[in-house]
Parts: sequence; C-alpha cells; structure tokens
Amino acid sequence: MQKIVLTLLLFLYQAASSAQSPLTAKIIDAKTKEPIEYAVIKLDNETCILTDKDGVFTAQLKEANTFISISAIGYERRELLLNTSATTTIELQSTILNLTEVVVAAPGSNKPFYNSISKIDLNLRPAKSSQELLRYVPGLFIAQHQGGGKAEQIFLRGFDIDHGTDIAITVDGMPVNMVSHAHGQGYADLHFLIPETVKNINYGTGPYYADQGNFNTAGYAAFETKNKLEQNRIQVEAGMFETIRTLGMFQLMNKQKHHAYIAAEYLYSNGPFQSPQHFNRFNIFGKYNWQLNENNSLQFIASVFDSKWNASGQIPQRAVNDGLISRFGAIDDTEGGATGRSNLSLKWKSQKTNFNITQQLYYSRYRFDLFSNFTFFLNDPVNGDQIRQREKRDIIGYNASLQTKHYYRRWTVSSEAGWGLRADKTYQSELSHTAAKEIVLERKALGNIKEVNTFAYASQNISSGKWVFNPSVRVDYFSFAYADALNPFMPSQQKAIVSPKLNVFYNQSKKVQLFIKTGKGFHSNDTRVVVPNSGLQILPAAYGADAGTVLKPLKNLIISTSAWYLFLQQEFVYVGDEAIVEQGGKTQRVGFDVSARYQFAKNWLADVNINYAHARDLESAKGENFIPLAPQLTSIGGISYQSKEGFNGSLRYRYLKDRPANSDNSITAEGYFVTDFSFSYTKRKYEIGLIIENLFNTKWNEAQFETTSRLRNEPVEVTELHYTPGVPFFAKLRLSIFF
Repeated sequence: MQKIVLTLLLFLYQAASSAQSPLTAKIIDAKTKEPIEYAVIKLDNETCILTDKDGVFTAQLKEANTFISISAIGYERRELLLNTSATTTIELQSTILNLTEVVVAAPGSNKPFYNSISKIDLNLRPAKSSQELLRYVPGLFIAQHQGGGKAEQIFLRGFDIDHGTDIAITVDGMPVNMVSHAHGQGYADLHFLIPETVKNINYGTGPYYADQGNFNTAGYAAFETKNKLEQNRIQVEAGMFETIRTLGMFQLMNKQKHHAYIAAEYLYSNGPFQSPQHFNRFNIFGKYNWQLNENNSLQFIASVFDSKWNASGQIPQRAVNDGLISRFGAIDDTEGGATGRSNLSLKWKSQKTNFNITQQLYYSRYRFDLFSNFTFFLNDPVNGDQIRQREKRDIIGYNASLQTKHYYRRWTVSSEAGWGLRADKTYQSELSHTAAKEIVLERKALGNIKEVNTFAYASQNISSGKWVFNPSVRVDYFSFAYADALNPFMPSQQKAIVSPKLNVFYNQSKKVQLFIKTGKGFHSNDTRVVVPNSGLQILPAAYGADAGTVLKPLKNLIISTSAWYLFLQQEFVYVGDEAIVEQGGKTQRVGFDVSARYQFAKNWLADVNINYAHARDLESAKGENFIPLAPQLTSIGGISYQSKEGFNGSLRYRYLKDRPANSDNSITAEGYFVTDFSFSYTKRKYEIGLIIENLFNTKWNEAQFETTSRLRNEPVEVTELHYTPGVPFFAKLRLSIFF
C-alpha cells in the first residue's frame, strides 16, 4: 500500500513539475479595444489555438521566441514574434468577411465554429427587431399571434416550445424564461432587448451544456450586449401600417478604465389588421464597465421595458370562407395587453493567468396583463369567452463560475465550476373569465407563487492530441410553494435532479471535426402542477444524443451535419389558458441538421440550413401519436453582400413544411415559404437602408392551432384550424446618423 501511495505521489510530482510556464496573450479590436472571441492562433504554422470569450489564449511554446499568425472573421491577418516573458495585448484591424479565416477544429478545443459565424450574421444582416434575434439560431422558427406584444411561439427540433418551455434563453447572464408564468411555463419575452446593442449570440441544440439548467432540453440561446459603442447613433425608421421606430445610442463615458453608454428605443405600429393594434413599446438600456485594475473589473446594467397593444387574435377558417371577416379581420378585437420589465445586474470578474472567476447578482421586476379569447362564445354564449391572465413578479438571482487551466505533459485540463440560485415570487397570479376587459365574471385561478432553484455544476475539458473529452455534471434543487387564494391548503414541494453529460470531439485536422454529444436535461413543471399533484413529475428529464461532423472541404466552404435523438419523460402540464392540469406522455424525437456556408465571391456569402425532425408520442397508438404543431422539415438561408464601399444587402427565405395540427393528423397546419430583403448604404457619418418583409406578398399563416370554438348565434361548436395571418408585403426605410 505504501508503495502504491509513493508511486502515485511521484507521478503527481512529475506531472506538476512538467507543467511549463505558458504564454498568455489577449487579442482585441484595434478600434473598439473589445476582446475578439474565437480568433485563430497558429504557432509555427502548425498548432491552432482559439481565443476564449475574453479574447485570451494560452499556449505552451517550444522556444522563448515563437512566430505566430493571428486571424479572425472580419479582421486582417497579423503575423509576429512573441516572447513568453510577459502577457501581451495584440490588436487586429477590421475588414470585410472572409471564411478562409475560419478554423472548424483546433486541438484542445470544443468551441463550436457557428458561434463565431453568428457575428457575421449580425454584421451582414442586422436584426430588424428583438424577436428577430431568435431567428439567428439555425432551425429555430417563431410565430406571433398577439399583436406583437406577447412573447413569440417558438419551434425547434421537432418541438412546439410554446413560449419557451424547452429552450433556455438568457441576456447578459440574466434569465429570460419565466417559471410558473400566468400564460405558460418558461414564457420568454425577449422584447426588452434592443437589437442594436447585441454583441454576440451563443447558442446550442440539445441538453449537453453543464452551465445551462432549467428549460435546456431542445437547446439554448445566450445573448450578450456590447460593452462600449464605436460611435453615437440616432436612428429613425418609418414604414407601412403607420409604423415608426426611433433609436438613440449615446456613449456617456469612454476612458481607459471607464466605459458607459445608454440606448433608448420607441416603436409604434398599427399592423396589417383591420382593427388597429396601437402597438407601442419603449426600451431604455444602460451599461457601465469599470476596469478596477489589471485583473479585476465591474459591470453594471440597468434597463426598463414597457409595452401596450391591442390584438385581433386567432380567427377560425370558416369565418373567412363564409365571408364573415377577411384574413386580417377579427371575431373579438378586444384582445390585447400590457407588460413591462426592469432589470438590474452587477457582475464582478477577476482574471489571472489560467484562473478566472465571475460573480453576478441580478434583480428583475416584471408585470404582465393579457386579454385573450380563443373560443369566442363556446362556454359563455352571452358574454363571450374572454379571459384575463395577470401577474406581478420579483426575481432575484446569483451566478458564479470559476475557470482554471493546467498543463501536464501531453494533457491540457480546463476546468469550470459554477454555482448559484434563482428565486421567483409572484403576486396575484390570476386567470379570470372577463367581459370587455373590465368585468370579472369568474376567477378560475388566483394565488401567489414562490419558487427557488439552487444549482451547482462541474465541467472538465481534457485534451490530448486530436482528442477532447468533456465530462460534466449538474445538480439542481427546487422548492415550490403556492398560496392558493381559492384553495388555501397547499403544502410546499421540493425536488432535486442530477444531470450528467459527456461530449467527445475528435479534431482530425483544421478542416475536420467529429463529435458525439450525450446528456440529460430537464424543464421544471409549473408550481400549480407540482403542488396539487404532490410533487409527481416535478422535473421531467430529457435524454439526448448528437453525432456529427464539421467540415471545411474548400477554403471558403463550411459544412456541418448532425444526427440526433431526444427522449422526454412523462409530465404534467399546466394549461394557463384554462387553469387545468393535462397529463402528457413520453415522447421521442429523431432527426438531422445540415448547415452550409459558402463564400462564392469576395463580397458574397451564401448560407443554408436544413432541419428535419420525426416527433412522436410513445404512449399513443400509431396514427394517433403525432405531436401537434411539431415542425417536420424547416429550412432557412439566403445570399448576403458586403463591400468596403458601404453597400450591404441580403435576400433570405424561411421555409416551414405542412405539419399535423392534432394528434391524428386529420387537420393540417399549412406550411409557408417567405422571402425577406434588406439593403443599406453606410458611410462614416450616416446610413440609409430599406427593409422589406415578405417581398413577394406571400399569403401565409404565422400561428395556427386546432381549436374548438363557437361564433355568436352559431348553433353548434366546430373544431377546425384557427390562425393568425402572417404579415403581407411590408416595407420600411431607415436613416441612421453617426457622430
């Protein structure tokens, strides 16, 4: 036994003593001084290394002075000699896009190339709205059916995610998803995000990421805002349907250690509907960064969001066929609502060689008030079936992470540990049957919710040669409490879940990466399900696997393919529109994703994404096991142009195939093919642009549901397709002034 211990100690000593003093350098933008993520570092034209999210890379050099080559998407290549004696900061000059600078696989790295590609997308085709930002995630589709004010319905990997049940969304580390929301579990309203402030979008599909917890089953999307502005901006947009948008972005402080800016947005539109939407939204966002010293920094964020709107809602197909209303008419045009959110965030970061720690404290104040009518006069032939969903909410949270890196002979070990908590408290979460938005006819649900989620995770990146192994585990603990005003005897419930994950990458060369991803994820159920059902199926798990490759067969061509599988456990579902509990069954999804990007000329880039999913309910008979509204085949793509002279443009399409609207596929939700166009001319002091949605005026349905309804004076109820029509040809002009 003593010999074994002595041998082990000797091995550890030799491993530690073999660890060399590495070179550490930081890559930044020469103009903005912002770090450049995923820059490619070539050592002696052989080894490739990628910078991290802070623009930092660490390398073991064979000699004291080593020749390196640095490249990054959108930047000029730079070559120089580096010495290991000190930490170095290196600046790169920006230029137009160039896919030749993309390395799809680097030894010791499991970083996805598409996160760096997303920066190109933001540069080539800036988002037209906050909800448009979600479409940068390949394979993700959205639908709006409440006048632009309600969170979008999301579709991804064979999921009708509703408003966010199976995708985790964050902004600057703050969660967007709302647990136990009045309208639906995981409700994710991204409208408080001003698109021009977005610096980067990180995303991933599947439940394979230790730092992503609740709602990360189909995938996640993490938005990061800019730390500083390149220049001040005043922007005005005006278009059809009485649409106007104004934007102001102003640098308040731009010193060596202090950077601060503020952005404000106002939007008004009546939309294409016969009943004016009177949709208005106001956003104000501020960010301050303070570099305390060489290793420590503070970041403070504050934002306020407010929105009000009217809506026409979903309409039945028979009403249009019979000539009662037009496609843009309404059965009940008294729908609509109001919502708002205020955010505060304080983040501290400490960075040292091979050691980083980040801590964040955040607070959100949220309110929501929504009027809807899906069934018209089915339940109440006199007053109608209008409902009101309302809540006020406080969210307090804390996130922390510790990252380290060590070198042992041929092995590099990158470790990350994270921990934190999130506490939600709602006030008067309500579902009521109302009339004319004023009269409460019946309260169906009313109470206060308290939900707390504490978590911890550990992840290891172990690399040697061409292999990277990424084992990780996450532990989440939940506490659920519901003070039901209509049924006061409700005990609290607690539950924990362990989520292991294992990802393996084989970087065959700079042009070929193979990967296998496996993992367990989950989404929590609504507290109003958990408590009455004595905690049954509190945290239904999701088990997934991906196998794929990323290829660069030509210097300007990148292809990514993946075959995947996802299984979801049985769960209870709280239907926020009816205040009832429905029991769901086990489901299974299999599919594949294909993505390609080709720079066929110096200034031209083409891209295409194809996503297929086969989704079925495992506990229903064949032919009756379709999952309603689950997308089967989707595709997005287009052509983009960018020149040094300031001309920029894109022509893009969205395709969604017909899909079942109910479990036996007797009703079909119609697919669509929609084309959008944008063009801009940018100079140092100004920019003019044209944006056209639905260029060819395609007749399409944005949101679709199988619904049982009855119109006024209709003798019997009818079950059929109800829909919200998609926007017709819509054009707007944009003028931006820079100073």
